Amino acid sequence: MKDLKGSVALVTGGASGMGRAFADRFAAEGMNIVVADVEQVALDRAVDELRSDGADAVGIHCDVSDHDSVMKLRDQASDHFGQPQLLCLNAGVAGGGAINEVTMMDWKWVLGVNLWGVIHGLDVFLPHLIDSDRGHVVITASVAGHTSYPNLAPYSASKHAVTTIAETLHHELRSLGSSVGVTCLCPGIVATNILTSSRNRPEAVSDILVEPPSDDEVAQREALIQWMAATGKSPAEVADLVLTAVRDQTFWLFTDDDYSEAIAERHRSIRERSNPLLDEPIFDI
Repeated sequence: MKDLKGSVALVTGGASGMGRAFADRFAAEGMNIVVADVEQVALDRAVDELRSDGADAVGIHCDVSDHDSVMKLRDQASDHFGQPQLLCLNAGVAGGGAINEVTMMDWKWVLGVNLWGVIHGLDVFLPHLIDSDRGHVVITASVAGHTSYPNLAPYSASKHAVTTIAETLHHELRSLGSSVGVTCLCPGIVATNILTSSRNRPEAVSDILVEPPSDDEVAQREALIQWMAATGKSPAEVADLVLTAVRDQTFWLFTDDDYSEAIAERHRSIRERSNPLLDEPIFDI
């Protein structure tokens, strides 16, 4: 997609973090913006700010883990602007812990948003893109979709899955001769509030009997949040990269090279059939 002006961009998880920056950047190109998010207060604020800056934007409450909710998102977006040409399946949550400690509810929550959110989005919006033979899909994966660090199994599993979904979609669209592009966005550390995503965790996938975190665990998380805010790439920088990728139909989009060695080591291990090695943790604080 070269000329974006007047087209419709739909961004899930668009009320904060990278999604919010995507909405800003696309609005600056003259696009009509549909912001979808589960956090109503942040959603209202995002749309108010976009409109104050002159954008034609609408906010729609959506739980991407619920297929019916995504269907309603499509219908409401269509009522406002018509079907989107730029689809950013960006909504995501963070969940971690050792595999022998994470609960079934942890798995359901993380996979429900990060994986099924992408599956639902493609099921609902992809047919129109293929039929119109115009548009672009941006799927937010992660460097965690190319690595296997300890204590991140639900998150990494979801990101490995959406990475291969994006790559498979790219191949399928090319085999169809489709003009629809795909970008697999694989961020490293970005200064977002994803580590506090449990604020939006529904009761249906919450573990009410699990003991609250200890003071040490709370302090460690706060230190990690501060480190990410201080060292992570800004969401606005990522949005610039995404815009360029959409225009150039770039598939692989990494925000930095910080994890290139870890990814290369994993690929070497696979080629050589050797046991996996990891010399450093994913967070170096």
